[in-house]
Amino acid sequence: MSIKPETLAAINMTEDQLTKSLIKDVQDVFITMVGVEYLLHLPLQIDVTTHFKECLTAMVGLAGTYNGLVSVHIPWPLAISFTSSMLGMEVTEIDDDVNDAMGEIANMVAGSFKQHLSKGGSDIQLSTPSVVNGANYNVSSGSNLENITIKFTADEEWFMVSLSIEE
Repeated sequence: MSIKPETLAAINMTEDQLTKSLIKDVQDVFITMVGVEYLLHLPLQIDVTTHFKECLTAMVGLAGTYNGLVSVHIPWPLAISFTSSMLGMEVTEIDDDVNDAMGEIANMVAGSFKQHLSKGGSDIQLSTPSVVNGANYNVSSGSNLENITIKFTADEEWFMVSLSIEE
């Protein structure tokens, strides 16, 4: 499901503007934290329930004027590569460092993005990041949530960032 017209009217943005804002926030976080200068993005609307294999999902909840979830879904090799770049050391397996680094990425994307949902974002609180990873799992954020999911590529691998909200 995409973002409802009444929600877009409340935040005074079109869906295209909201998508572009999310893309810019993700790019800014990855430039600053990971040192990835260029991320190719492919706007992609997907079902709210998504199936992942050999992936890591970092999530941060939103609560306040808007409730929801910002999720970053990253294949294991890319999560390891991003963590190595962030920490400036070689990481070779999914461990607590990878979970913490990807949780921080999700937290920074959510913190940046909440600014677009309200003036200054002060009426929206963020949860502590949660990280799930596994060989085969599904993620569902609820049937009543509005959703924007964008697919990015880096190092010839894909990852997705998803915003699910309800007013």
